[in-house]
Amino acid sequence: MLEKAACFDEMLGDDGTRAPYALVDAWLKSLPRDQLELKRREAEGLFRRIGITFAVYTEGGDPERLIPFDLIPRVLAQAEWQRLKLGLEQRVKALNAFIHDVYHGREILRAGRVPERLVLHNSQFRPEMAGFDLPGHIYSHIAGIDMVRTGPDQYYVLEDNCRTPSGVSYMVENREVMLRLFPDLFRRAAVAPVAHYPDELLETLRSVPPPNCRGEPTVVLLTPGIHNSAYYEHAFLADEMGIELVEGEDLLVQGDVCYMRTTRGLARVDVIYRRIDDEYIDPLVFHPNSMLGVPGLYFAYRAGNVNLANAIGAGIADDKAVYIHVPEMIRFYLGEEPLLSNVPTYDCRLPDDLKYVLAHLDELVVKAVHGSGGYGMLVGPHATQGQLAEFRALLKARPYDYIAQPTLSLSTVPTFVEQGIAPRHVDLRPFVLSGGDRIRIVPGGLTRVALREGSLVVNSSQGGGTKDTWVLEG
Repeated sequence: MLEKAACFDEMLGDDGTRAPYALVDAWLKSLPRDQLELKRREAEGLFRRIGITFAVYTEGGDPERLIPFDLIPRVLAQAEWQRLKLGLEQRVKALNAFIHDVYHGREILRAGRVPERLVLHNSQFRPEMAGFDLPGHIYSHIAGIDMVRTGPDQYYVLEDNCRTPSGVSYMVENREVMLRLFPDLFRRAAVAPVAHYPDELLETLRSVPPPNCRGEPTVVLLTPGIHNSAYYEHAFLADEMGIELVEGEDLLVQGDVCYMRTTRGLARVDVIYRRIDDEYIDPLVFHPNSMLGVPGLYFAYRAGNVNLANAIGAGIADDKAVYIHVPEMIRFYLGEEPLLSNVPTYDCRLPDDLKYVLAHLDELVVKAVHGSGGYGMLVGPHATQGQLAEFRALLKARPYDYIAQPTLSLSTVPTFVEQGIAPRHVDLRPFVLSGGDRIRIVPGGLTRVALREGSLVVNSSQGGGTKDTWVLEG
């Protein structure tokens, strides 16, 4: 028996099952619990054989984990998706315009629409990129926009990931596993495909060759190596795109041109999809002790002989305090009203905001402005007195490192847990690809689910799992 959630339930409404979930509801009613459990074990076996893992290095023992996968898909109607898609395109256009402006005229800063101190004194600001014109003025070629839902037509952007967003391999593999386990279900459902994401990614990367590219651009994926938490995804995407997966030692720069070492000698590289942070990408310019990057790569980049996706310096738009100003960026650069809303956010740098946050700490979610993966975060209503005291001290000592938001009543979707089928909170990370020709968005994205009852934290490193995300074509 499905349990009705107190907050917005994406499947069950006051009048029964919502229309997009009609087929899933009938399917669940036809499946005995023991068959669902059997399929869950089959899915786990598939993930294990394929090797779909992520790494957690903070808990000791074997860091490699299977990400929990839930069999019950999250379903979005086509009309819902089209509204989200338009809002995502608008938002990413404005973010790219903002990053370009930050490294050029800084018009939005001079107009006082975004505080100068927030940008020029930010740890993610790279003065080395000042005045550097990139192909198509695109900095964040691959963006992951985290969204939450609180009602039928109420979606909020939670944060923007403009540096190296991860998780798209789970989106693709979740669908593949569902197709293997439930082929009959897909024959009855008109679900938009996602398997073409690697093709769309490759086309995006090929559409932004450097100015001095000769002919068809050669694309590679640069990984920090097997010990990186997202290494599986790096290998998966390189394989699916049919490009070389390289580490820093596989590349070298001569005469401001980047080459790849191959068994046939040196081969010129034109576009690098890099999954290495800025500070490690070139030891001659950034972190001098980095063994992950390529000496001289920055100079090849500046010379127009190679392009990087995402660009060095794109992380300025990842900052959770900068996020507050994205609606204003949309108005400033596009002359439009935002189609997607931000979550109301308190900037702890501001004395009045800080005062409010300290007085209402047990009601709010507090996040480190450069945090990720659910770390550096406090969920006030679920925190202990000790955790509240710890964060109160952190906020007083380093207010500029934190923002705070109200605790939203996140939507729930049906999830197969130990107790049976029960509602669990979810978010959504669509992946937006910005190329020299157009913006591409594969329907849906990665749905992350908080598997613990009542939990609002969906990150895999914090006990969350993933679901297949269906966008209905009809």
